[in-house]
Amino acid sequence: MRALTFSSPYLLPLLLIVPPVGFLAWWLQRKPTRYAVAFTNLDVLASVAGGKRRVRALIPLVLFLLALTVGTAAIARPRATVNETAERATVVLLVDVSLSMRASDVKPTRLLAAARAMSLFAARLPKKVRVGLISFSDGPTVLVSPTTDRALLQEGIDLLEPEGDTAIGDGLGMAVQVLTSALWNDVRKTKDGKIPGAIILLSDGAQTDGTMTPLQGARRAKRAGIRVFTVGLGTNHGRIGPAVLSAPSSMIRPDPVTLSAIARETDGETFRAQSAERVEHIYRQLGRSIATKPARREVTSWFAGVAALLLLASMGAAQATRERLP
Repeated sequence: MRALTFSSPYLLPLLLIVPPVGFLAWWLQRKPTRYAVAFTNLDVLASVAGGKRRVRALIPLVLFLLALTVGTAAIARPRATVNETAERATVVLLVDVSLSMRASDVKPTRLLAAARAMSLFAARLPKKVRVGLISFSDGPTVLVSPTTDRALLQEGIDLLEPEGDTAIGDGLGMAVQVLTSALWNDVRKTKDGKIPGAIILLSDGAQTDGTMTPLQGARRAKRAGIRVFTVGLGTNHGRIGPAVLSAPSSMIRPDPVTLSAIARETDGETFRAQSAERVEHIYRQLGRSIATKPARREVTSWFAGVAALLLLASMGAAQATRERLP
């Protein structure tokens, strides 16, 4: 919750009653008791009366004043900007499955680390968010069309196998086509010109194949109003050996410059992951934000609920300490 405002701010001056109530309660507690009690040990009496009792008496009073403050603020009908799931939100997971994804610099391998991160991402998304899965190497393959069926999506993730080269641009072009088709009946854009959908592109290297360049794919996404979030997976010393390439051992580095340019062109974000823990963290972060939108909501009931809880706590504290409320 952020950006708190009030629909009836002219009622906020009612909060001025809190200080007088607090002063009155303090004054009443200072009044002597009706009946005197004989106490021969004056030192103990001073300790009890002047120390523990004063501190103990403050607990229910403070809770009561907090309840009064929050309850009075509720009368002014507070409103807050909260994040809610975007209507018909759709996400396409676009993942590189070129041979370099067999590299084990990210444990156990780049592809297995990416697959686990995508599974965690899908599991944490709101159930009504549709998720699709597209893999690309020499060319793109639609493994799962956008769906709310998480079991079907997991089956697609389990099918990922590294093969071939890297065609980032063609993968982006296919992802845009799949996403716009999924949103064909709801193509309304937000105020910033975006549609309720996004692409998460994960790749571990530079483009080596394909008919469309990465930036051409990014421009296609931009024209459609689709944000692309890019993840560069792998370290600068990842290698795959001759058993995979039928050639001498080769070092495979991510291409953060190209991935950053794609994200910048589409008003998305770019990330770099050099470990399995980092790629999981990135996907969790995206899962909390990518399918949500800010919305203004009245939160009067929240304030009223907090005020009620504070009042109950104040009454319970008064009962426990045997102090009276104002």
